[in-house]
Amino acid sequence: QVQLVESGGGLVSPGRSLRLSCETSGFTFVNYRMAWVRQAPEKGLEWLATISTDGFTSRYTDSVKGRFIISRDNVKKTISLQMNSLQPEDTAVYYCAKLKFGATWNESPEYRGQGTQVTVSS
Repeated sequence: QVQLVESGGGLVSPGRSLRLSCETSGFTFVNYRMAWVRQAPEKGLEWLATISTDGFTSRYTDSVKGRFIISRDNVKKTISLQMNSLQPEDTAVYYCAKLKFGATWNESPEYRGQGTQVTVSS
């Protein structure tokens, strides 16, 4: 079965950086676009970024463009999210997401992991 396991969350001061990672299993990783989404307290799920199957193309929502970088390793079957210049409004649970085959860039995920908490506070 599909498994997505996030790591790397924590408490960080405004302006600092954090890197999230996601280990995957249970599906042919190289065939699927992968994404990161997040959910802030009392808010809905927000799409952040998607990366193509070959890792050469990515798309971002406007609020993280220029600050966050999504990447993938098709050998290790992992994806990462480098988050820079973090702000309190970035506080949320962050989820690694598998999109369905042929999904559009910001389509709702087919699967997501259990999530990792990121808290940005001084």
